[in-house]
Amino acid sequence: MKPTVLVTGGSGFIASYCMIALLNKGYAVRASLRSLGRVAEVKQMLTVGGIRNFDGLSFVEADLSKERGWAAAVSGCDYIIHPASPTPNPAARHEDEFVVPAVNGVLFVLRAAKAAGVKRVVLTSAFGAVGMGTNKKGPYTEEDWSDLSQDLPAYQKSKTLSEKAAWEYVGGEGKGLELAVVNPVAVLGPVLGADYSHSIQMIHRSLDGTMKAVPKIRFAYVDVRDVADLHLRAMELPAANGERFLATTDGALSMLDIANILRDGLGARAAKVPKRKCPAG
Repeated sequence: MKPTVLVTGGSGFIASYCMIALLNKGYAVRASLRSLGRVAEVKQMLTVGGIRNFDGLSFVEADLSKERGWAAAVSGCDYIIHPASPTPNPAARHEDEFVVPAVNGVLFVLRAAKAAGVKRVVLTSAFGAVGMGTNKKGPYTEEDWSDLSQDLPAYQKSKTLSEKAAWEYVGGEGKGLELAVVNPVAVLGPVLGADYSHSIQMIHRSLDGTMKAVPKIRFAYVDVRDVADLHLRAMELPAANGERFLATTDGALSMLDIANILRDGLGARAAKVPKRKCPAG
């Protein structure tokens, strides 16, 4: 029998593609959801992604805001792929409302994994834990960390602190539990359901005319299918233990570059895509 892999936050964009990749390789997949009421929705997403046989798929209810439930979720699993992140309160008034749930959620999963004898956890972090608040000249590498002494946005700070907490845990109390981390830049790719990631929302707003002018910002992008493939490699390869992996392509694109790509590729379907930049200021 193939090993069992717990994928956290099974309704998520990256998580769903990780599940597709695992199922296609014959792994038994257990997906955690905050509510089992979303099982049918997740199966429909996987169907859109090409999965036809669900014999190797099961679901478990677990919430990253609570430690209860994670012991049962990880029981019997050989590996964990952990893309899930607690949903921040959009009305949050203090960064701790982002940071504390993110750090606690990672530790809940790692503690349960250690107690259950899980071999390796692959944590989905972000470039937000690598290159924010720095003035580095030249390419970023997996050795780089965002500068917490700077005034970082709450999301990037939460990603940095939660990843640091993970490395600290496996270096101390969780010694013996293997950990690898994937740090993607902005992730794009075919949408499987109605739950759009932040990066996809920007594309959607360009296409539906909500975004009247593009902001003067640049991002590096990576395909979600490549991110899923990297998660599997980080899980399977012995040499990946203890490593971070930046998931990115070469170079960056401005939002105007993206708008031009949409028009070139979609023709009349991109009629509402903005053609001008936001005014300076």
